[in-house]
Amino acid sequence: LAADLIWATRIKATAEDLGVAARPVRTMEMLEARLTDTNATSLLLDLEKPAEALAMLTRLRSAAATPRERAIRIIVWGPHVARDLLQQARNLGADEVLTRGAFDHHLPEILLKLGSGATR
Repeated sequence: LAADLIWATRIKATAEDLGVAARPVRTMEMLEARLTDTNATSLLLDLEKPAEALAMLTRLRSAAATPRERAIRIIVWGPHVARDLLQQARNLGADEVLTRGAFDHHLPEILLKLGSGATR
């Protein structure tokens, strides 16, 4: 989930360059479709779309989620000034919470790690 086309394109292009599969989600309906038609192992959520990001995080960390869904690695990023949102993402169970600058700087290694199935 990326807040704008620039981020979505950057993530997709970087993933393609690295040979890592990446498909966007923009809505909860798209997330549900991805969960049905792929074997998704990770999810990147942009807190510049806080309602959607937190809803998706909550959905995958809820008691109603399947074990496979709860195992999806979730990385959340957002503006460093959005401390409350970053903390809320941690509290809801995000595996990793990064500032936008850290996410931007480490995007290739994040995608490689996720693509390899590494958890840390």
